[in-house]
Amino acid sequence: MPRNRTKIILALLLPVQILLLQLLKYFPETVETYYSLGFYKYLSMASRTLFGWVPFSVGDVFYILITFLALRWLYLNIRRLRFEPISFFVDIVATVSIVYFMFHALWGFNYYRLPLHKSLGLDAEYTTEELVATTKRLITKSNAMHRELGYADSTKIDLPYSQQEIFDKAENGYDNIISEFPSLAYQPTSIKKSGWSLGLTYMGYSGYYNPFSGEAQVNNLIKTYKFPVVSCHEMAHQVGYAAENEANFIATLTSVHNDDPYIQYAGYIFALRYCVNEIARRDMPTYEALLPTINFGILESYREMREFWGAYENPFEVFSKHFYNYFLKANNQSRGIMSYNYMVALIVNYYEERPF
Repeated sequence: MPRNRTKIILALLLPVQILLLQLLKYFPETVETYYSLGFYKYLSMASRTLFGWVPFSVGDVFYILITFLALRWLYLNIRRLRFEPISFFVDIVATVSIVYFMFHALWGFNYYRLPLHKSLGLDAEYTTEELVATTKRLITKSNAMHRELGYADSTKIDLPYSQQEIFDKAENGYDNIISEFPSLAYQPTSIKKSGWSLGLTYMGYSGYYNPFSGEAQVNNLIKTYKFPVVSCHEMAHQVGYAAENEANFIATLTSVHNDDPYIQYAGYIFALRYCVNEIARRDMPTYEALLPTINFGILESYREMREFWGAYENPFEVFSKHFYNYFLKANNQSRGIMSYNYMVALIVNYYEERPF
């Protein structure tokens, strides 16, 4: 009887947790100060220390084990659905309640921290004219870096490093930007190739962060300019930036501040692609005028990326993206996947008075 009472209490705590999270939206400064820059900072360091040295993903093993145990429990208890339906569903809701709590305690509260533009003192809006001006500067910088690396304008640049070498180099960008952004201190390292890379590709994802083990996973089938940027993106999740748009912006900053020119280049053309795509949505004639000013070799890198994802298009990807869209909205990202475009606002306003 006491065991059943515990399960009932745990199940009833699920809606209480959901309600409290809705209230938490109104206290981002509190979350920023006491969780993201407080408790989580030390928790993330501890998890990376604990699992970072392991050559495989401990989090993936955890997911496999949990899936096996869930299927085993379902097999052993499926008859209860007919004879004890209330007890059956109480067990499930109680388990969900525990997982829900652990997810937020270990990382998910970061979704409710202060928006990055506020902590940086930036505007969240920008005009099309400001966007075009920033994009032109990005085109000039990207073209110049393309040539400085010793390639003809028409040649696509392939990164001359292994994926492990990129992992080893990615941390340098975080080290170089700590003086301006102390919250981006990244030690120790815990970034790995995903053992589910093929599945990730079919679902349309470049990587993911495991909130239960603190490990960053990168899709190792990506062999394009995006690999170092994706690595920096997942590392941004590790240091507590849960929002995808903010992680993309941090990935840009840490890539372009890297000492390695190839990783810098990857960061610049990553940011450029976002800005150019936003111009296409706002002003097609301007987009068509700007496109020929971008080195053909850069456009070839974009084409290679499109063809990579196009080769794996499937109906399940649509379902997966819809699910993730709802997940983001449920976690304080009101525009879901579309909120990725907020990154453009961060780029435009951050670099308005800064050189590339």
